[in-house]
Amino acid sequence: METASPFLISLIKGINRFSDWTGRFVSWFVLAIVLITFVVVVMRYVFNTGSVFMQESVLYFHNYVIMLGAAYALLKGAHVRVDIFYRPMSEKKKALVDLFGFLFLLLPTCVFIFYIAWDYVSASWAIMEGSQEAGGVDARYIFKTSILLMPALVILQGIAESLRAVLTLTGHQDLAKQLEDHDEEHAL
Repeated sequence: METASPFLISLIKGINRFSDWTGRFVSWFVLAIVLITFVVVVMRYVFNTGSVFMQESVLYFHNYVIMLGAAYALLKGAHVRVDIFYRPMSEKKKALVDLFGFLFLLLPTCVFIFYIAWDYVSASWAIMEGSQEAGGVDARYIFKTSILLMPALVILQGIAESLRAVLTLTGHQDLAKQLEDHDEEHAL
């Protein structure tokens, strides 16, 4: 049996590290959501005032957690799967399912999302679209950019998962198992 390509292994590790870093970074946004929501509630019920900017910023952070955390969820195996069928399968069958799922389901869906969102996001950037509310966050174009970032990040992590599946299918199950990053609890 041939040894696995060092480039392939380093590529998988690099993509995994990037997705892990991205997921851990956006997980801090959950703390921001909690703190900002607390301040908004105190302002409203104690001081009888409000802040549209703060309320919108909660929506922005929530959006980023979901959209930018999707690749992290894929890395950690926290995405939706029919585990009742998948769990008892052999490693090679799981690798086939993962590879098939990426090539024929995940990749086309993400490419489609990116394609249909491109004009929408570009138009928002062209006018530097701001909030529709007075005093809101004047960066709606950044909010909408996550529509493009999500499929790009998920495709990138999907490539790493597919390459790991290829390692399994080519007889490098032990190496593929070492590259698996599903051990931790799901943070997002």
